[in-house]
Amino acid sequence: MSDRLAIFAEGLFTRHTGKTAHGVVRYGTRDVVAVVDSTEAGRTAVEVEPFCLKPVPIVASVREAIDRGATTLLIGVAPTGGKLDPTWRPALLEAIEAGLSLEAGLHTQLSDDPELAAAASRHGVTLRDLRAAPPDLTVPKGLDSRPEGVRVVHSVGSDTVIGKKVVTLELDRAARERGLRSVYVPTGQTGVAIAGWGIAVDHVISDYVAGAAERLVLEGAERGDVLFVEGQGALFHPAYSGVTLGLLHGSAPDLLVLVHRPSSTAIRNYPDLPIPPLSELIAAYESITAPVRPARVVAIALNTGDLEEAEARATVAAAEDETGLVTDDVVRFGAERVLDAVLRALPLSAGRPRVGA
Repeated sequence: MSDRLAIFAEGLFTRHTGKTAHGVVRYGTRDVVAVVDSTEAGRTAVEVEPFCLKPVPIVASVREAIDRGATTLLIGVAPTGGKLDPTWRPALLEAIEAGLSLEAGLHTQLSDDPELAAAASRHGVTLRDLRAAPPDLTVPKGLDSRPEGVRVVHSVGSDTVIGKKVVTLELDRAARERGLRSVYVPTGQTGVAIAGWGIAVDHVISDYVAGAAERLVLEGAERGDVLFVEGQGALFHPAYSGVTLGLLHGSAPDLLVLVHRPSSTAIRNYPDLPIPPLSELIAAYESITAPVRPARVVAIALNTGDLEEAEARATVAAAEDETGLVTDDVVRFGAERVLDAVLRALPLSAGRPRVGA
């Protein structure tokens, strides 16, 4: 029997912490039978969060999700700090006792929890930790390890939780629709849940983040020629800049796409730290990559989800005028213009990306 997901998001489905649930509903390939959130029960995912696109039913309890045929319960929230909320424990144990496997992208590892591990053993179910890092990671080998002809496009951001994953997924999807051998390279727990492979680099020992990024590029190269590497954190974010820099140097991208939410003026969780202007962000990202592999920002992807359409279009045009770069909202207005800018700028010295499988 194929895996059938219930997504646990109790009280959090409508918040930014529900981004794992939103991403899996919209982009995942597994059958999602229900979202568990008693505060929104009776509605569908798309009614509550239009981004989700799919009318997955929202139910009030794990029991109702089980009755709908769930075989796995995915914790679909990403709380700050990534720790297991003790109030979730009864629901998780109920799922295990009913024969459901558990999946989570927390820093708290389910398999390290004595109570959950013992229950899983008794009932013969699996605990899958999406953030678990491979045990043999090390520092990167260097640029010579990359196969000839593979091109890497990396999405970077002005802040956290602004849509870097979504931009990466949309560009990959648009590229595949054109027949390119394109690959979405997941670097976070939600991406791993969506794609079924990858490494959540924020759970990796800091010395090995760049090595993890390099490994992801090498694994992506086995799947295709144009790799869209998901960004994490932000270069000027005091809490998460380390993972941003490790990804930049380890993936050694050929091109960058800058993701920005124009309505945001300060770094998330640090209201006294203003987000630099686009021109400064572009210069910073380009300068920080240059010693390893020079990479230009070739397009800007804006998240205008909190703006009315007329204001969104004006904001896109203003950013384009300010920077001279192709700018668009790839979710709201489609990924074609940004993808065109990427493909025009891809280095061709080793040949064009192959088309077709």
